Formats: sequence, C-alpha cells, structure tokens
Amino acid sequence: MVAPAPAPRRSIARVLPAAPIRAMLTMLVFTGVLYGVEAADQVTGGGLDNDGIVARRLDGLDGIIWAPLLHGSWAHLIANTLPFLIFGFLAMAGGIRQFLLVTGLIWVISGLGVWLTGPDNVPTVGASGVIFGWLVFLLVRGFFARSGRQIVLAVVLFFFWGGILLGVLPGQANISWQAHLFGALAGLLAARLVASADHRARQPALPGA
Repeated sequence: MVAPAPAPRRSIARVLPAAPIRAMLTMLVFTGVLYGVEAADQVTGGGLDNDGIVARRLDGLDGIIWAPLLHGSWAHLIANTLPFLIFGFLAMAGGIRQFLLVTGLIWVISGLGVWLTGPDNVPTVGASGVIFGWLVFLLVRGFFARSGRQIVLAVVLFFFWGGILLGVLPGQANISWQAHLFGALAGLLAARLVASADHRARQPALPGA
C-alpha cells in the first residue's frame, strides 16, 4: 500500500505573499492607476466622478465597476493610499488568483450595497469599500483557517487600523458608510469561502476500486 502524499500547506495560512517583491510591485502599479485616474479627473474638472455609483438608477449601475478607481479629491485618494497598499499586499498571501477572486467579490458586493442603499442622485466614488473588505478579510481569515500566524497578524492590524471599522456606522458627513459596511461584509464572506474551498481541497481522495 502506498502512503498518501501529505496534504499541501494551506495557502490561506500564509502571512506574506510567496513573491513579496512582485506583490508589492503589483500594488504599486495598481495604486499608480488610481493616481493616473485622479489626475485625469482633475484635468476634466471632476467630470469622471459622475461615473460613480448613483443609487437605484439603471444608468448609475455601471458605476459599480468604476467607483473604486475614482476619488473625490487628491486628499481623498491620499488618505486611502497607505491602507490600500498594505491591505492589498497582505491579501496577496494566498496567491494572485485568490487575490483577484477576493477583490472581485468585495468590489461587486460593496458596489451593489451602495447602489441599493446609497443616497439619491449623488455619485459615490472611492476605494474605501475595497479597503474595508480587504481589512475584514485579513482580520478573520486566520480564525476560519485556524492559523495562529494569521490570527497574530489580525491582532496587529486591528491594533493599528481597527478604529476605521467605525466607518461602517452612518452619521459621518460625505462618507459612504454603505460602501464600508458592504465591503466589510464581503470581506467576511470572502474569508469564509476561501477557507471552505481550501478545506475541500485538502480532503484526501478516496482510493479507487
């Protein structure tokens, strides 16, 4: 009888990307795109911001695609830059395919939440929904994966950035708590789905007859 091969280590248990330089370069390019879009927006007098999410209007539905790439001002973009870089980099620990799937899920659910519950006739823009999704994904995935290292990372992240989670509550002027809330919920869902998929992949195959 041949002993079964040991199960591969769960990718979700990684703390840092396997190729950290490539991951950081990817995030720098992604961030550069945001700065390029904002520069173009400034040239057009803020006209691109009209392509954000306009709640409950069919012609505002495509804003789900564009809103995270747009920002209301340089100050808005600069405030998002550091967490965008750090959380995005850490979210690549499971590999680029997992990162794209997690980011896509957060992107769409956060945008749909804004479209369903956001303010009337006001375009919503900004990457904060994606940022909140990444943060919650990083905070909870260690518990789903039962990874001590990921839990330690979650504690560190919560110590430095946990306060921003208050942004899921309504009441702050010109802040889309809807994007924050639905992004956070999407991050929670993404962590659960990734852990479930990883668990299924680790199940030993039944021997053939």
